[in-house]
Amino acid sequence: MIRVLKVFFAAVLLAYVLASTLATQSNLGNLQMLGMQVGFGDWAATTAHDFVGMASSYLPLIAGAFAIGLPVAAGLTRRLPRHQALLYALAGFTAVVALHLIMRAALGLTPVAATRTTAGLIGQGAAGALGGLCYHWLSRPLAKSA
Repeated sequence: MIRVLKVFFAAVLLAYVLASTLATQSNLGNLQMLGMQVGFGDWAATTAHDFVGMASSYLPLIAGAFAIGLPVAAGLTRRLPRHQALLYALAGFTAVVALHLIMRAALGLTPVAATRTTAGLIGQGAAGALGGLCYHWLSRPLAKSA
């Protein structure tokens, strides 16, 4: 059980780091399109600031979404064992995209500005997919050494 929790939190953390970074880069890209100069120092400082600042809200939301999506994928892998990697990637993608669509529909808010565009929403979903793949890779049984 401890191993499952470690793997779960590693997957959530990877998805969060990627999603947070993508959201920040989207925002900085929008600023550049408006003519604002964004140097490497600004890029690094803003990414670090957002990574820490979003941790109290976005990280638990991703964890909650994964807590629903990954067990669904685990159940489906019993029926489709040859497609485990794909199922976990789809679960991560769907969990993060559904999180944003549900918040928009139910609460009328878009807490991650990047998800206001289709490309931004897909980017956040891709971060979730990589988190799902991370879960799959780390949860596989360890190979027994001879």
